[in-house]
Amino acid sequence: MSAIPISGVTVRKPADYRTDLKPIWCPGCGDFAVLAAIQQALAALQVDPKDLAIVSGIGCSSRLPGFLQAYGLHTVHGRALPAATGLKLARPDLTVMAVGGDGDFFSIGIGHLPHAIRRDVNITCIVMDNEIYGLTKGQTSPTSPSGHVTKSTPGGNQASPLHPLAIALASGATYVARGFSSQPKQLAELIKVGMAHEGFSFIHAMSPCVTFYDTYKLYKEKVYSLPDSHDVHDAEAAMRYAMEGERLPLGVLYHEPRPAHAARPEPTPFDSASYLARFHA
Repeated sequence: MSAIPISGVTVRKPADYRTDLKPIWCPGCGDFAVLAAIQQALAALQVDPKDLAIVSGIGCSSRLPGFLQAYGLHTVHGRALPAATGLKLARPDLTVMAVGGDGDFFSIGIGHLPHAIRRDVNITCIVMDNEIYGLTKGQTSPTSPSGHVTKSTPGGNQASPLHPLAIALASGATYVARGFSSQPKQLAELIKVGMAHEGFSFIHAMSPCVTFYDTYKLYKEKVYSLPDSHDVHDAEAAMRYAMEGERLPLGVLYHEPRPAHAARPEPTPFDSASYLARFHA
């Protein structure tokens, strides 16, 4: 690593989190910007690579652990969250991130998402959503818009797209945010705050696929920053923003700091004798 020691303190730059493995994403893929935003967030927080673990599933975006100086775990399709949860519980000293795409988290892995969220284990979850299956060459995904024509829906997608932010909020996530790969500075800040949050952090990163569904122009027309007046502690307001379809709000929708799972008081033990005594009084 090229980290610079200053007065005995190692200062890491974003480039210090790169590996020698070159990303093989298509030129213009939004995942490049997401990777860069993660590196910027890591440098801002000065995370030591030996204290960092990146867990992913299967897909184009799930290649990301190989491009970062960290412990990397490339799991099977849809299983990044249970693996990340187990890792964090076994090694609470590590900074743990779970990364992947919309197919990984919202299709085969969607059963794990609400449970990982409600347990509120201190994990940063970054979903790179391109609204398409890119690795398998362009099939409809759970977030593809209605009517979208792909190899798997030649007559147009008949299903309604999922609302990722609404799912996260309804499941009880304590940090919910959305960024866009074309706005990497904001995305890096959202990731940084999410990593510093004590609890489960859900970051929806819109990351277009230039090969099978290039949504850059569409997103640039639809995105807008949440107003300064938005109260990030207001869950109802956050849900209204999350359910917007024609426009795409960027920023922190909801943030409710509270002790993470590992820091909460132990529950009061169940007193079976007192409970049974109620029926024999």
